Amino acid sequence: MSTAITTVDPTAPLVDTGGRRRGRRNVTLMVGLGLFGLIVLCALCAPLLTGQDPIKQDLNSAFQGPGAAGHLLGTDELGRDVLARLLYGARVDLRVGVLAVISPFVIGSLVGLVAGWFGGWVDAIIGRIVDIVIAFPFLVLVIALVFAMGPGTTSIYTAITLVGWVAYCRIVRGQVLVAKEQEYAMAAKASGLPTWRILLRHLLPNVILQAIIFSMSDIVLTLLAIVTLGYLGLGVPPPTPDWGSMIQEGQQFILTKWYMSTIPGLAIVITGLALALIADGIVEKANQ
Repeated sequence: MSTAITTVDPTAPLVDTGGRRRGRRNVTLMVGLGLFGLIVLCALCAPLLTGQDPIKQDLNSAFQGPGAAGHLLGTDELGRDVLARLLYGARVDLRVGVLAVISPFVIGSLVGLVAGWFGGWVDAIIGRIVDIVIAFPFLVLVIALVFAMGPGTTSIYTAITLVGWVAYCRIVRGQVLVAKEQEYAMAAKASGLPTWRILLRHLLPNVILQAIIFSMSDIVLTLLAIVTLGYLGLGVPPPTPDWGSMIQEGQQFILTKWYMSTIPGLAIVITGLALALIADGIVEKANQ
């Protein structure tokens, strides 16, 4: 009887499918974080990256092309530096976009937590309110509310909060309906712990991940809403720079001065891509 001897080539690379998969997943998250971090850094360092005043007008320097007279991205119809307005506009849009998501995230998560845990008439009432709000398109309802309350950041925060909380409520409610049947939740309830402690200390940490993942995509949707409001003249009041107002101002010169609208449009696309990569990276990391 012969015995087969298997030899191993010491120079052959070890196969680690799981490690390679984790590496690919980490790349998605790291690229997203790096890209978004770069955008935030540029916004924070706007005074260092450009010495121009974003609201200073110089009609003698109007419509200068990129690179002319020290204006890296050119000037607009009022002679304002496009790069300075882009960077300072990023400060405004990113700040409003991130802060406008916090209130819906907190309110929606807490309401969904309560609805999923108590059920019954509490869940029924909250469910009907959610159905009414979600029946209207998000952007249309936000525009209508801001139009009714008047332009400005306060109106934007209020409108997005009134409309945006329902998505988080539905996500968390669905997670709670499953989690409250798990052994740890039933044990906490049987031990006589206060309801608030069960909800906040035991359930919330186990059901909040999906809401956090959704918030990354929600920032993109909120940012698009802010840009749309700025484009319609309902966003941040002038002369404060805003990506939406920059696109609107440059639209009439798109054939000759393409950079006035194209550059802020590209900034929006790149920011949305960075946040989408972060969301995908978090999902993949959570599934490891």
